[in-house]
Amino acid sequence: MEALLAALADPARWRLVNLLAERPRPVGVLAQLAGARQPQTTKHLQILERAGVVTSQRTGQRRIYALRPGPLHDLAAEFDRLAGTADQIGGARATYERYGLSLQAERGAAEGAGWADGRTFRFLQPLAGPPEAVWRHLTQHPLLTRWWTPDDLRVSELLFEARPGGRIVQEYRDSEDVNASDRVAGRAEGVVDDVLPGERLTYRLSPLLPDGSPAFTAHVDMSLGPTDLGTDLHVHWRITDSTVDAADFIAGIEIGFGQSLDRLAANLAAESPDTAPTDTTDTDAGSAR
Repeated sequence: MEALLAALADPARWRLVNLLAERPRPVGVLAQLAGARQPQTTKHLQILERAGVVTSQRTGQRRIYALRPGPLHDLAAEFDRLAGTADQIGGARATYERYGLSLQAERGAAEGAGWADGRTFRFLQPLAGPPEAVWRHLTQHPLLTRWWTPDDLRVSELLFEARPGGRIVQEYRDSEDVNASDRVAGRAEGVVDDVLPGERLTYRLSPLLPDGSPAFTAHVDMSLGPTDLGTDLHVHWRITDSTVDAADFIAGIEIGFGQSLDRLAANLAAESPDTAPTDTTDTDAGSAR
């Protein structure tokens, strides 16, 4: 496949493929129609033949070249597969485009300091398991790292001290950046305000700009309510101290935190009651690097 793509990438060879798609032709005629010298045309045809897209046979003093459609059908099928993967409903590209639209709108609204103050975001996530199980996923480090990032990202550093006044540090990278060779995708710092185990958790969290200053402050209020099927998690975000540069972060709150909650729901659904963690003596999250 790579050899075929390399052969077709040259405009002169692509012109020859188009000519041969019409009918088999000899080298001399191909050179005339392509407006090239015959030695150059012969060299291009040899490259195409080695790539498997054309074939040739000698007839008297002439060599006739013909197109082999099979490799092109295979290539077209591969392109269709790639396009279908990228175009799947609800896939990563759709999320990328949705974020782009939100980004454009938020940047247009960010006209000065405080532009987003008072903005709120609300989430309701039904979860499997009782409130005490959900609480562990909200406060314990090993469980937090499994869900507290949007899709395609991973937690690279985390500190969550689940007590009033406790520190919060959250850093994440691309999920495939295992060697930390790319830039950090995001970092935030904050403090826990209130803790009522199994019922309510409130904290302040500020995403950091490249210079280390806060882009804005998110006041996050999480409340847990038991239901017949498990637990309803209500989350309320309120924005204060917004800077102009906060637009890029605020544009991703609805999408990114929504994805995080979906991951939380999946983790709880997969957690068997027989294997659920029972050690709740240490709810303070340590640092993972």
